[in-house]
Amino acid sequence: MSSINRRVVITGMGALTPIGLTVVEFWNSMMEGKSGAGPITRFDASKFKTKFACELKNFDPVNYMDKKAVRRLDPYAHYAFAASKMAVEDSKIDTDNLTDDERAKIGVVFGSGIGGIDTFYEQSILNHEQGPDRISPFFIPMLIPDIAAGTLSIHYGFRGPNYCIVSACATANNNMIDSYMLIKNGIADVMLTGGSDSAINEMGIGGFNASRALSLRNDSPETASRPFDLNRDGFVQGEGAGAMILEELEHALERGATIHAELIGMGLSADAYHITAPHPEGLGAIKAMELAVETAGIKKEDVDYINMHGTSTPLGDIAETKAIKKVFGEHAYKMNVSSTKSMTGHLLGAAGAVEGIASILAIKNDMIPPTINFETPDPECDLNYTFNKPQKRDVNIAISNAFGFGGHNTTVIFKKFSE
Repeated sequence: MSSINRRVVITGMGALTPIGLTVVEFWNSMMEGKSGAGPITRFDASKFKTKFACELKNFDPVNYMDKKAVRRLDPYAHYAFAASKMAVEDSKIDTDNLTDDERAKIGVVFGSGIGGIDTFYEQSILNHEQGPDRISPFFIPMLIPDIAAGTLSIHYGFRGPNYCIVSACATANNNMIDSYMLIKNGIADVMLTGGSDSAINEMGIGGFNASRALSLRNDSPETASRPFDLNRDGFVQGEGAGAMILEELEHALERGATIHAELIGMGLSADAYHITAPHPEGLGAIKAMELAVETAGIKKEDVDYINMHGTSTPLGDIAETKAIKKVFGEHAYKMNVSSTKSMTGHLLGAAGAVEGIASILAIKNDMIPPTINFETPDPECDLNYTFNKPQKRDVNIAISNAFGFGGHNTTVIFKKFSE
C-alpha cells in the first residue's frame, strides 16, 4: 500500500462526442475545426428560446451492449458504457483472465453531472398520465448518477473502489483526481474513470434557458459556441462521455502497455461565491491551478498548453482569463490556450474527461486544438487562444481546467511520458 514514488499514467482512452464517436474521429474533427452544433432533433424545440445543441450523431447503444442492458439504463449510462469500452479495449487489459487479486486492485470511479434526467422526465410524464403503477421498476437505478460506475464494475468484474462524484461540470475531473489519488496511495493499481451526461431534452434545455446560460444564436448554431469572442452569448449544450484508464507506472510497464501520457498533478478549490456565476476575479480557479502546479512539482514556465474551461459565457471566459494571467504572469502570453467547447459544445459532467483526452492528444501530436468561431476581439480576453486553426508546437506539459455550478474548481496536469 506504499505511496512512495507511485507514478500514474494513462493507458486507455475512449471518447464519445458530438464531433466524433471515437478518439480518432474526435481528434480529426478538432484538427478540421468542425462544429458539432445543429438544430435539436430529440424533441420539438420550436417553443424554446434555444433550438439547437451539440447532439451525438449516429450513436446506437446496441453497438456496445446487449438490448436488455440498453432498456435498463438511461442514455447517460449508455454513453458511459460506450466510452469505457473503448478505453478498456485501448488499454489492452485482458479483462477475461484477471485473477481475483488483480480484480480487487482495479476500480471504477465514474461520474455524471446530472444523471438520468431523460428517465426522470419520461417517468414523470408516465406517472402523471397513467398513474404510479406504471412507473418502471428500473426507474431509480436508471436515474441515479452512480449507476454507470456500478454497471461498469459488474460488467468487467472490477472489485476495487467503486463510486461516483457529482460536481456539475467539474464532475469528470473530480472523478479523475480521486482515481489518481487512489493509485498514488496504493489502494488501486488501475482505475477506469471519466464522466458522462445526456441532458438534451425538454427539461435540460428549458432549465438552462431559464437560468439564461445558453446561447440564443438560433440563426447560426454552428457558430454559436464562440469562447473569448466579444459577441459570445452563452454556452451550447452538448452530450457524450469520456473515459480513461489510469494505471500505476510499474504495473503498466510490466504488462507492456502503451502509455499515452502521465498524470502528474491536480488542484481542487471552491469559489465560495455564487451557485452559478464564477468569482469575477477567478479566485477559485487561481487556487486550483496553483495547487496543480505545486503537486506536479513543475515550474509554471514548463506549461505549454491549457485546455480552458472556456464555456463561451460572458463572465466565465473573462474570469478564467484573469486567473491564468494571475497564476502564470508573463508566461501566460507564451503558452497556447484554447477551448475545445467551441467545437463540442459543453458536455457538462463529461467535459473534463473529453477535454483531458484532447489535452493528452495535444501532447502526443505536438498540436494545439483550435478555438473556432472567433470574429471580434474582446479587450478583456487577450491571451493566445489559438483562434480558428490548430497550431503546431512542442507540447510537453498540458493543463485541463473544469469548473462547475456551485463554485467547484478542478485542474489536472498531464505530461509527455518518459521513464
